[in-house]
Amino acid sequence: MGFKEKIEAANQKCLEVINRSNPVWVDVIPAREVLPGLGEKMILHAGPPISFEDMCSAQQKGVMGAAVYEGWAETLEEAGELARRGEIQVDPCHHHQAVGSMTGITSPSMPVMMVEDRANNTTGHILVHEGPSRERLGYGFFSDKVKQNLKWIEMVLGPALQQVVRAMGGIPVNPIIAQSLTMGDECHNRPTAGSALLFTKIMPTLCTLDLERESLAQIVEFLAKTEHFFFHLGMAASKATTDACNGIEFSTMVTAMARNGIETGIRVSGIPDKWFTGPASKIDGVYFPSYGPEDATNDMGDSAIMETMGLGAFALPASIPMARAVGGSTSDAVNYLRQMEEITLGKHNLYQIPMLDFERTPVGIDIRKVVKTGILPIIDTAIAHKDGGEIGVGLATPPIECFQKAVKEFSIHYGL
Repeated sequence: MGFKEKIEAANQKCLEVINRSNPVWVDVIPAREVLPGLGEKMILHAGPPISFEDMCSAQQKGVMGAAVYEGWAETLEEAGELARRGEIQVDPCHHHQAVGSMTGITSPSMPVMMVEDRANNTTGHILVHEGPSRERLGYGFFSDKVKQNLKWIEMVLGPALQQVVRAMGGIPVNPIIAQSLTMGDECHNRPTAGSALLFTKIMPTLCTLDLERESLAQIVEFLAKTEHFFFHLGMAASKATTDACNGIEFSTMVTAMARNGIETGIRVSGIPDKWFTGPASKIDGVYFPSYGPEDATNDMGDSAIMETMGLGAFALPASIPMARAVGGSTSDAVNYLRQMEEITLGKHNLYQIPMLDFERTPVGIDIRKVVKTGILPIIDTAIAHKDGGEIGVGLATPPIECFQKAVKEFSIHYGL
């Protein structure tokens, strides 16, 4: 078999992994108890590897806030000094079977949702969503209010969700994604229907728990207001499945796209454990009142794991309201999908778009096709303020350098 045939066979194997996937939400557990390799004084972040000193301001503030939350420091300033001296380690979420939205900041005490891909025997993890506020640690914002909310999630919400999920024997994620695509979601920036569907599934069991009335009321209110709650489960599910594609020899499929506000990096199936990076892009966005591009950090977060699975901007025609929210139109959304078809390996069997006569979404970004066509993957994303907090939504693309470096390394690695 020639090189081309080996590549095609490997990429077909990746598509088979994706299309047989069965991600199931199975647990909620403190990060220190479940994330492999998570050190006692380690904080995880979104994007490819980066030192604390090289992080963007929002991500630095997230690290410092997490250190104060864990009790390792009294103040943000003290936490910053500890991080600069190396007494607090930082490492990518992706290195620990996890992903994180925006800053991705994850510390040992924080509860993470665990998703098992039961078809592929892999797992993905992500923090329980912080809630509807635009001022969250995930956006690099820390205050007494943020700290109190994190503690409530750790002590009240996390344990309650653990009881619910365990009592239900796990909750399959793909059926919710598939149904929410028919209800106006693209599952990245707009997961509203998915969150509502999940809420209706867990509510009967939640109400049977032995909880104080006030705690139950707080949980119900939190879930009702957090329309992005299901987004985190979609990310963990996508991480579990794409990890199952890692290490397939000769495959040119992208298994992760991640950004830290300074660099964007991709990982490729046939060259596992290597990052190919370029400068993080500016986001072409729509800003909340009183904010503009001068206030924004560059593209940030692990959430592009959704696009690697054929969701988000790759499914934008399923969510015309979101296409409009990021400054586009119906025709723009369809054009984006057609472009993504040019750089992907195939279609997702389960994810379909009603307005296009239930066409399936494109999936499996191919580094060869990106370099050959010059078409870059499109990511729809939120925008973080340079000093923390959410200030808008928009579209971004990874730099072409990521894919050029990957193709060059692939050629060297396999002696092409």
